[in-house]
Amino acid sequence: MKVAESVELDETASEVKEIDAAGRAASLFGVLILAKVLTLAGREIPVSLWMPLAYLWQDLLFVLVFAALDTVVRRPRFVWTLYAVAVAYVAFNVPLIRAVSSPFTWPMIRAARGALSDSIAHYVTWTNLLMIGAVLFAAVALPGLSRRLPRLRLPRLRLPLLQLRRAAVVSLPLLCLGSWAVTQIDTFGQHRNYVFALLTSAVPRIDAQPGSEDWFRSPFPQDSPPSLSDLPLSDFHGTARDHNVVLIILESAGAQYLQPYGAAEDPMPHLTELTQNAILFEQAYTIYPESIKGLVSVLSSVSPALDTEAEQYRTIGTRSLSAELRDAGYRTGLFHSGRFMYLGMESVIHNRGFDTLEDAGDISGVHFSSFGVDEPSTVERMLGWIDEKPVDERFFLTYMPVAGHHPYDSPEPGPFPEFDDIGRYRNALHYADTAIAQLTRGLAQRGLDENTMIVIVGDHGQAFGQHEGNYGHTFFLYEENVRVPLMFVVPNLARPVQVGRVVSTLDVAPTVLDLLGRESPNAFQGRSLLSSEHRMALFFTDYSQALLGLRDGRWKFLHEVESGRLHLFDLEVDPGERYNLAEEHADRVQIYRHRLTRWSSASRAFVLGDR
Repeated sequence: MKVAESVELDETASEVKEIDAAGRAASLFGVLILAKVLTLAGREIPVSLWMPLAYLWQDLLFVLVFAALDTVVRRPRFVWTLYAVAVAYVAFNVPLIRAVSSPFTWPMIRAARGALSDSIAHYVTWTNLLMIGAVLFAAVALPGLSRRLPRLRLPRLRLPLLQLRRAAVVSLPLLCLGSWAVTQIDTFGQHRNYVFALLTSAVPRIDAQPGSEDWFRSPFPQDSPPSLSDLPLSDFHGTARDHNVVLIILESAGAQYLQPYGAAEDPMPHLTELTQNAILFEQAYTIYPESIKGLVSVLSSVSPALDTEAEQYRTIGTRSLSAELRDAGYRTGLFHSGRFMYLGMESVIHNRGFDTLEDAGDISGVHFSSFGVDEPSTVERMLGWIDEKPVDERFFLTYMPVAGHHPYDSPEPGPFPEFDDIGRYRNALHYADTAIAQLTRGLAQRGLDENTMIVIVGDHGQAFGQHEGNYGHTFFLYEENVRVPLMFVVPNLARPVQVGRVVSTLDVAPTVLDLLGRESPNAFQGRSLLSSEHRMALFFTDYSQALLGLRDGRWKFLHEVESGRLHLFDLEVDPGERYNLAEEHADRVQIYRHRLTRWSSASRAFVLGDR
């Protein structure tokens, strides 16, 4: 009798262990499902029979990996620790995904330094804290529920190795179908398991393959004849000869929010006034929707690369606009209201031909934030730098304001109501505009307005939900992310000029040199915009999903590297990028995809030194 009781107790203890192992796996899957529901709540998602498989197959795979580890290790305390770490990571991803449509990735973790603390604090809300709490509560409650399942006389859960193998075999078709389902419906990357998203973003998603083609030359003839505004601008060659140059790289200034580009509101009236003496490009695109790699393209006219870090640009050895002008006798300086520590900017700007480099720490100021100092203090410092040398000594001054960056805080009230982010954003742009006005007044007071060319370009755009889940600037390649203002304000320009053809921020440096009457280095990948050559704009992002894109005349093409999804938009009839025409123009999209993939591989090889 005692032997039988002992055997029964041993079987019960073994059964409890098996229930715990299965319960952990089932509980983890329940936590992942809850997190997915919370992140998708209130959003438009594709209604399809494939939807559950598309959104959950990676989570199912993660749970199978966890269950296999649990079964093999057989150390409950260790596995419970892994469970706790996993659910905590999941919980803190929920508000992030709701804010920017992406779980944590390696580039995002690298970016989350001190300079972003104000932006991160903006998302510490009761709603987000409650969602985190809900996920953590579920993670605690579900294992307890799983232990009660046998008492409720439900089928007993067993998870020995043999059953795990059977579960994997049964799950394999679901995993394959789920992987295929992602190619059939647009999940905007939200199908990804949070841990897998972090791991895959830490490894290259494009192989480095050297190449030397003219990637920006369109493979197709121009669809329509050029307008009057696209006629050659070669007569402007040397118009700004022997002029000073002020390069202003606006922070987060999307073209569509500015009146010269069609906006109803005018957050930057002084910039609008400057267009009366400017060559303005209506369809200009940043090559990367983030400040640091975008700065590489503006200063050095070279393409940054997918899945590379800022530190890798320290040794690429390309010529820069500032180095060219310093060699020509210009005094050169870069002044940033933010901090050079942000995202490794030091690697991009050092050894690039600047005599003077100053950021918020050097400038000091009246108002401080985690991002930097107030714009008037930076402008005063720049004017002081100009005054340090004789008035007849030419200079190249680069100004990088921080106004416009999320969370759109301004030390001074603006003209727009601040009921929502877009109002606060417009006030931040207006604050940047007052700094530009202060700078141009300072130049005029010194008699420098008649011999100083001002170049204004946006580093990237800014999104406010124009497309589902698209907020901020770094995660997508829609027009609100990559289309930027670009203008060359030249004293005594005979008339304002508006140019409608597609151009890239790669073209800024060679155009400046052309207006100054100088030749560009052969290594520049951009072309002077004073020619009438029909070229494409190429762009990419890798903060979350790896996305490649281009603008070719009326056509906008986007390629999701991991899922393989292709999008083609005709912006002349669909400026909001709503209707995907990829299936109707299969030959065109395959040519574009091939061009973008080869360009991305060649750019990566160049940055890594394999040229």
